[in-house]
Amino acid sequence: MLGTFGVWGSRYLWADRVDEVAELEALGYGTFWLGSSPESDLGLVERLLDATKSITVATGIVNVWQTEPEDVAASFHRIGSDRLVLGVGVGHKQIDQAYEKPYDKLVSYLDRLDVPAERVLLAALGPKVLKLAADRTAGAHPYLVPVEHTAAARAVLGGKILAPEVTVVVEEDPQAARAIAREQLSYYFSLTNYTSNWQRWGFSEEEVAGLGSDRLIDALVAHGSPEQVAAKLRAHLDAGADHVAVQSLNGRYAELAAALGLVRTGQ
Repeated sequence: MLGTFGVWGSRYLWADRVDEVAELEALGYGTFWLGSSPESDLGLVERLLDATKSITVATGIVNVWQTEPEDVAASFHRIGSDRLVLGVGVGHKQIDQAYEKPYDKLVSYLDRLDVPAERVLLAALGPKVLKLAADRTAGAHPYLVPVEHTAAARAVLGGKILAPEVTVVVEEDPQAARAIAREQLSYYFSLTNYTSNWQRWGFSEEEVAGLGSDRLIDALVAHGSPEQVAAKLRAHLDAGADHVAVQSLNGRYAELAAALGLVRTGQ
């Protein structure tokens, strides 16, 4: 359904780049993840499906505070594509004002979401929501996590799908790569659901403060040559991931596809 490697992209950056998703499909990526809370009409998702032939299009993620499950389900059935997967999640406390009792909100949203469970993935960081993903959906789509999280998530999910997003920078100068990572990921360091999760994996309060320690950046962001990045992406597969959603902060997806050994289509 997802393939081994996909591409994750914010809807704000990719809304006018639909044709480029067809190029990613041709490079051999199996899924395009449309991030940053796609709207409930799934209009951009539909455009992406219309512009491609075989790649899966997944939401990464539909925000349960910003959409109604009935509206999302109606959009899902209107589109009617077997290449559509719904990623669902709760967003962030500091952004979503209605954010309270997120677990209960997820449960009630899933209760009202008339979409087959095998076509739904849940954004999940902590063990409780990972267990909910295992019990109620096809699996989990964690975001901005170290490889140790992938190994632990596999243990919770059992045989369900594990499809983490992994941020990358194709840049061999470590200082330059970290600078790119910090510039583009800076606001995540103010979001307690992420900082708390990183501390769960052994990073101190000081390391997750500000723009993060080098050790934290290196754990969260795969950087180096295309071959070095590819090795770090495969580490998530070795830790138990079924699929890795690659978010490159400086593009170069063709070089990554070659390093990952993806098979070009249409040739």
